[in-house]
Amino acid sequence: MHDHLGRSAGTGAGRRTVLRAGIATAVAAAGVGAGQGAAHAATGSPGASANVRAGATAGPRAINGTKIKNLTGPQETGAFGAQWTDLGIPVLSPGGGMLYLAGDTYDGEVALEGDWRAPVALRSSSTDPASLTIDGSVGGAHAKGLVPEDHQNNNTALPSDVFAIGDTLYMHLMRGPLHRTHHSDFWRSTDNGENWEYLCQWPGDMLGGQFQQKTYAVADDGYCYVLSSVFNRDVESGLLLHRVPHDRVGDPAAYEPWGAPDGSWGWGKAATTVTRPRRWGEICLRAMGGKYALSWLNMDPLDMRVQIFATPTSDLFATPEQTVIVPTSPGNESGNAVASPYGGFIVPGSTFEDFHMIVSQWYDNRNYRCMQYRINGLAA
Repeated sequence: MHDHLGRSAGTGAGRRTVLRAGIATAVAAAGVGAGQGAAHAATGSPGASANVRAGATAGPRAINGTKIKNLTGPQETGAFGAQWTDLGIPVLSPGGGMLYLAGDTYDGEVALEGDWRAPVALRSSSTDPASLTIDGSVGGAHAKGLVPEDHQNNNTALPSDVFAIGDTLYMHLMRGPLHRTHHSDFWRSTDNGENWEYLCQWPGDMLGGQFQQKTYAVADDGYCYVLSSVFNRDVESGLLLHRVPHDRVGDPAAYEPWGAPDGSWGWGKAATTVTRPRRWGEICLRAMGGKYALSWLNMDPLDMRVQIFATPTSDLFATPEQTVIVPTSPGNESGNAVASPYGGFIVPGSTFEDFHMIVSQWYDNRNYRCMQYRINGLAA
């Protein structure tokens, strides 16, 4: 058996080791253990005051959640050679249905065994968040790797986002060993995700590494707004904002930073973090309901959070951080309490009143999957 980085088990810290160690430490620090899942599900966070954070002026709202279903697993996606996979970033496919961009994928008896591919694309013919079921894949009976990646020298190709502009899909990948991004690259598909064309790349050390992980909100003003961070849960990073015209999204020279190096915010200035630095997990920015929603995996304390704001340049330092997923231990999951959660991507078709997320989980080699959660009680 091999770990996520392609090394024989026991030779070093692979993805599973990284996830389990980081999540376990965060869970312990939060005081989450057996019997606490129900309490967290009732309050929506480890403490009532944590439901709304950072600049909130009103009392906390009661945020809760419900697991809708497992989206991937041997029973759900084994028919597509994707028994074990994660991330599942959802996007409406221009040709119809929903496409889920998944990360490291295996078809063995347990996770980390069998044919290793990344990324892969799974599909559901339904686009209604109330009836999502994966019933297809790019590659048919064996979901194929979407880009060349032989996983030599511990490398993989992990997606941070997928989005559509018109009839074209775009995909952003982080390349290199886990949490040691050598570069990120950008691809497009004009046939609903069946085939992908390389467009460009960015060096992993650009902007101090804070341009490794990117998420894109496609706005109706002709721009995509891009938030980015370091892709390493052990490293504190700022969160940077850029904008790029729809028709130049594959041109690195067209990305314009937002910053305030002189104390006055503006476009075209040196990129400055738009919120307090922290250890970021996965991030997801979407334009929805006439506003913007940012979801992310927070590492200290461990939870998933959402911010809702009016414009891409709203003050995130003062925008409430709403806790939507909280950690618990295996066997004590209920409501919005999840064992070893990560990911947390917003499902198209969500509203602030009916908010759906794709949440990943990995705590042993038979519990590695994507799940659908519904969140109630967001303040918009």
